[in-house]
Amino acid sequence: MLILYLGALVLIFYLLAKICDQYFVNSLDIIAKKWKLSDDVAGATLMAIGSSAPEFFTALIALTKIGSEQVGAGTIVGSAIFNILVIVGMSSIVATAYLNWRPVIRDLLFYVVSILILLLTFSDGVISWQEALIYIFGYVVYVLILSRWSGWFPDKKNLDILAEDVEAFEREEKKHERGRIYGVVLSFFDRSLAMTFPRHEHIQKSYWRVFWISIIWIIVLSWALVELAVLTAHSLGIPEVIIALTILATGTSIPDLISSLIVAKKGRGDMAVSNAVGSNVFDILIGLGFPWLLYVLVTGGSVKVGTENLFSSILLLFFTVIALLFLLISQKFKLGARSGYFLVGLYILYVCYAVYGAYYPDAWSVGELLTYGGQVLGIVR
Repeated sequence: MLILYLGALVLIFYLLAKICDQYFVNSLDIIAKKWKLSDDVAGATLMAIGSSAPEFFTALIALTKIGSEQVGAGTIVGSAIFNILVIVGMSSIVATAYLNWRPVIRDLLFYVVSILILLLTFSDGVISWQEALIYIFGYVVYVLILSRWSGWFPDKKNLDILAEDVEAFEREEKKHERGRIYGVVLSFFDRSLAMTFPRHEHIQKSYWRVFWISIIWIIVLSWALVELAVLTAHSLGIPEVIIALTILATGTSIPDLISSLIVAKKGRGDMAVSNAVGSNVFDILIGLGFPWLLYVLVTGGSVKVGTENLFSSILLLFFTVIALLFLLISQKFKLGARSGYFLVGLYILYVCYAVYGAYYPDAWSVGELLTYGGQVLGIVR
C-alpha cells in the first residue's frame, strides 16, 4: 500500500504543477494585465498565489481535518526551507547569480520578519485571531513597499520573459517524451485534464472560467494530498508533520524549482533567487495567516499548533536565512556552484535530521545542536 500512496502523491504533484503552470498562472497573468498591476505587485500577489496555491490550500484543508492540523503548516514551513536551500542552491549551480543587493536585502528583511512572527506565535502553541491578523498586516505592508519600489529604484527587467521560457521548456520536454512509456501515460492525463478547461485559443476570453476551474482542481487535489499524507505517515509509523515537512513540501515546490532553473539557464539567476525568497514571504504570511484567520473567524475558537517538530523546523528556517545572508555578503552578492552545493547539502542534512528525529524522538533538539555548534566554533577560534 505504501508504494501505491507514494505513486498517487507523485501523480498529484504532477497534476498540480500542470494546472498551476499551464492554466492557473496564465489566467492570473491576464487578470494582472487587465487590472494594470505593476510587475512587482503582480509578482507578489497574483503570481505568488499561482505558484503557492498548492501549499495555501493544503494548509487550509488540513485545518478541517481533526488531528492533522500540522500538515498544512508543516508543508509551508518545509516548502520555505526547500525554496531557500534547494531552489537557490540549484539555480546557483546551473549558473552563477549576480544579484542586485537592494531587492535581495528587502526580501530577506521581510523574510526574517515573517520567521520572527512565526516564532512568536508558535511559542504558546495557540494561534488567536489577533495573531493571524498580524500575518495579513505584515503582507499588506510588504505589497505596499513593493508598489513603491520601482519608483524608488527603477529596474528595467521584464518578468514576462519567464512565462515564454517555461512554455519553450515544456515544448522541448514533450518532444523528448514521445515514444517513452511514461510520456504516453502523462499524455493521457494531460488530455483528460485539458477536457475540463476551455481550449487554449479561448483562454484570453475565458480567463475567469479558467481561474475558477483551476481553483476547484487545486482544492480537490490538495484535499487528496492531505489524506495521502496521513495514510503515508501511518504506514511509515512517523508523525504526519514529518511527511508534510519533507515529501509534501518538496512535491508542491517542484514547479517553482523548474521555473527557477529555466531562468537561471537564461542568465537570470538573480531573478530565481529573488523569486525564491519573495515566495517564502507569501507562503508564511498569507499561506499560513489567511487560513488561520478564516478558521478562527468561522469557528470562533483558536488554532492549536504542535510545537515539537514544527518549532525545530522554524528555527532551522531562521538558520537558512543567516546562512544565505552570510554567503551573499562573503561572496559580494554573487552565488556560484560552490555556494549552491553548500545550500543543497544543508537541505539534505535537514531532511536526514527530520526523518531521524521522527524515529528517535530523544535525539538532540535544534537548540541543542545550535548551542553545540556555537561551542565548537568557539573552540576552533
